[in-house]
This record gives sequence, structure tokens and C-alpha cells, in this order.
Amino acid sequence: MATPSALRNSRSQARLSLEWTDGEHQQISHTRLRGACPCSQCKAARLRGAITVVNEGVRLERIALQGYGVQLVFSDGHERGIYPWDYLRELGARNG
Repeated sequence: MATPSALRNSRSQARLSLEWTDGEHQQISHTRLRGACPCSQCKAARLRGAITVVNEGVRLERIALQGYGVQLVFSDGHERGIYPWDYLRELGARNG
């Protein structure tokens, strides 16, 4: 499992920047992160075909390390998702 060597949250640019130990650098928008929340409620909604429109003004407020990933807390109050490192890397690659 790859872990990032650095995480930077830019509220003004609404982006999370990740630098990986292999030198790769990725940026993921806050709206993308919120829309891809891996919590059980959000996953279930996506499986039912529900399309959740994420407000463009949503911001990542807090990052809590969880060992295998991070818990992200958003300005809309959502804080249930824990994003494993591999999932974040995949989101960053698809963000392209």
C-alpha cells in the first residue's frame, strides 16, 4: 500500500494535493472528493442510481489520519467517509 509523503489542503483553490513516495503529485478537487465519498450511505445511494449534486462551494475543512487512509470532514457537515490511500490515488489518477 502506497502512502503519501505529503498532504496539502488548499481551501482557496478547493483542492487536496498529494505527493506520493514514488514522486507522483496529484490534485483532487474538494467537490470530487465529496462526490466520491466511500461511506456506506454514499455508496448505497450510488448503487441505487441516485445522483448527488455536490455544491461547488463545499470545502474540505479537516483531515484526520486513520493509518490506512484519512477521514475527511467537509463544510456541508459530512464526515463519515474514510478514504483509503489506494482509493485516493485512484481518484487522483481519474481526476486527470
